[in-house]
Amino acid sequence: MKLLLDLDALVKTLTDKGYDGYFHTESCCPGKLKDSISGFLQTWENDTNAPLSPNYLHLSTYLEWNGEERPKVECNMRVRYENGKFDLGDTEMYLKRTDRYGHLMKESKLTNLTASSVPTLKEAIAQVSEKPKEEIAPRKKGFRM
Repeated sequence: MKLLLDLDALVKTLTDKGYDGYFHTESCCPGKLKDSISGFLQTWENDTNAPLSPNYLHLSTYLEWNGEERPKVECNMRVRYENGKFDLGDTEMYLKRTDRYGHLMKESKLTNLTASSVPTLKEAIAQVSEKPKEEIAPRKKGFRM
């Protein structure tokens, strides 16, 4: 059975998982999640914009941003949208870590997500983060007798 969510339920589900930053819906309408989706749906109703993929909305955001000089984690989601309802059961999530020059460091693709299986913000960042390497204590230089 499909679990269809209205806009408020979708926003609450993603906000509870930690996705409370700024989004772009279909590469336009920047703002908080609800404002971004609402703005895009309004432009769609006015026939000035339409989704790139039929029955899907593309949402993008940065999960981790520490300035231009540091690596960043970007999240792109494809959420099914039909008849004013969102279906998280057919959601795809693309996670990508890039260095300061935009070169790909690590990426991950999550498919067939449900409302409960969408990872939290920290879990999503951990999927594309490198584990810290253990440092070996440097040997002391000098003469030994």
